[in-house]
Amino acid sequence: MQAVSDDDLKRQFLGWQCRLRQIAMRQHGGRPSAGMSPKVLDNDGTVIMPAMTVVLIPKKPKKHTKFFEFQVQKSPDPKQSYEAALKTFQGEYFQKPDSFCDVLAAQFGAGSNVAQKLLDMRQCILEFSQFSQTWKMRCDVHLLTKDDPIRQHVLAHNRLFNRHIASDAVVLAMTPLWHSANTDPAA
Repeated sequence: MQAVSDDDLKRQFLGWQCRLRQIAMRQHGGRPSAGMSPKVLDNDGTVIMPAMTVVLIPKKPKKHTKFFEFQVQKSPDPKQSYEAALKTFQGEYFQKPDSFCDVLAAQFGAGSNVAQKLLDMRQCILEFSQFSQTWKMRCDVHLLTKDDPIRQHVLAHNRLFNRHIASDAVVLAMTPLWHSANTDPAA
């Protein structure tokens, strides 16, 4: 049996995530699916959160961030922002998995106990599962500062769907340690 490199695992995972997101946008009105919302576990396997929706981050997030912000600002009607988001995400956005980095990000309310627990642990295990495919990986966890381009991207992305997200929202980045990743069925 041939070993799969970390780069191959990353490429396969991002491809799977992009497919799941295309399906969610095209067939389910953008609602996050199970595979977009991993179970979060501590290092002992205790469940911290049964589901946490994560955002995929483009390698060059600033361009997309500006577009997302413009979509929210151009109309007071949240439905127009939502429809613009769907149109973007149903189109080419998820067509090129290699245009995304492997940082996964999640937003929490200010003062979130779960966010603080994840920060205190400094690592967590994310377990994704959908369509008879499971991915399980250990991730480093860190807090994104207010001026971090990834944080700005996540907030702009999420405001397409809910424009009332507070500016003091906490955004955590989770960076997979690919040598720890397992997939079933095997890649």
